[in-house]
Amino acid sequence: MKKIFYIILDGLGDLPIKELGDKTPLEAALTPNLDRLAQSGVTGLVHPVERGIAPESDVAVISLLGYDAHKYYTGRGPLESYAEGLVINEGDLALRVNFATAFADTKKIIDRRVGRNLTTEEASVLSKEINTKVTLSDATFEFKNTIGHRGILVIRGIRSRLSGWITNTDPAYGKEGVFGIALEKFGNEILEAAPYHGYEKDPSAINAARLLNEFTEKSRKVLNEAAINKKRVSLGKMPANIIVSRDAGDRLPKFPPVSENYGINFGSFVEMPVEKGIALLTGIKIVDVPPRTGHLDVDYAVWAKLALEKIKDYDGLYIHIKGPDEPAHDGDFIKKKQSIEEIDKYFFKNLLEKIDIKNSIVCVTADHSTPCKMKSHSADPVPLLISGGGITPDGTMSFSERTAKIGSLGEILGRELLSRLIKFAS
Repeated sequence: MKKIFYIILDGLGDLPIKELGDKTPLEAALTPNLDRLAQSGVTGLVHPVERGIAPESDVAVISLLGYDAHKYYTGRGPLESYAEGLVINEGDLALRVNFATAFADTKKIIDRRVGRNLTTEEASVLSKEINTKVTLSDATFEFKNTIGHRGILVIRGIRSRLSGWITNTDPAYGKEGVFGIALEKFGNEILEAAPYHGYEKDPSAINAARLLNEFTEKSRKVLNEAAINKKRVSLGKMPANIIVSRDAGDRLPKFPPVSENYGINFGSFVEMPVEKGIALLTGIKIVDVPPRTGHLDVDYAVWAKLALEKIKDYDGLYIHIKGPDEPAHDGDFIKKKQSIEEIDKYFFKNLLEKIDIKNSIVCVTADHSTPCKMKSHSADPVPLLISGGGITPDGTMSFSERTAKIGSLGEILGRELLSRLIKFAS
């Protein structure tokens, strides 16, 4: 069996941008190595979850690993909490949260990510203050920051179980059934959590929403008085003075391992808690990678070197690279273009120079589109290329959304992709 390199470029997909000559950042980027893979392989488009769904990364990754997300997904909160070592029992309310910045004494949000410059060290101090100074009326909780402005929250009812069927306080994300949905348009005010439609009379949902709102208000008071935030303001930075929450769940998903579903042994390179949680729960081994240095020429080269070494221990590697998504959420199409070029130059170049391409299958795609003009995820399909082994090229000359539309693979769903890769590798 050929080795599989399954590479996800987070938020890669985009829409044409006038300032880039009506090209997407991927089309405008200089990507000789990705283009070479496309020229020697086949291309197409992927709807990560379903047509018409603008997925969050968690649901998309679950689907790209071959699972029916409708069947297994229980919310992003449990995934990230589990990844960070928090215990999640049935009836515990787990949520993904952000530190955010709001105008004093109002619900109006200035920035959902504190200007993206809240350090993990600052967030750790703020988390400690929340955990030591906030108490809830009839529940306990654990709050933990993860990376930068991101964090997790688990609330445990003292007298009864809590339900994940509640709405978000984060206005940028909605809920469609069990799935979290990135909204294309949203307001700038923090929302009150409430029981989800159909659960208005469910006591466990009523209590869960009440407790989340109580936590939001009480933690805000603590954050407003925090010395870290006063120091940030004195330095001209935004204070991390409110918590916005989303993607509640009240239990862990129960995935059959990837090894059982497909008979393959997979390892993974993942950075973010949500991808880590999915890997752990699906039986995919996590390959330890060095902390980022901040120098992408070094970091991506290290990832390529490790991939070439670690593939010897596995049938395949799932490699999730965050790069393009963050500048897209900021609407920075120049930086997104640069991010794609850096990945091509420092990761793919180093990988392809030493890979045994005849005995390997290389797949490159994305978990979702994040159009810069929207600053959020969209329902647009993402480009896909599969190369290596004995694959007969389909005539594609470059890797982009436009060329992928006419590739021989056509349009497929994310959950169909892994089985195709295994067929190519057999």
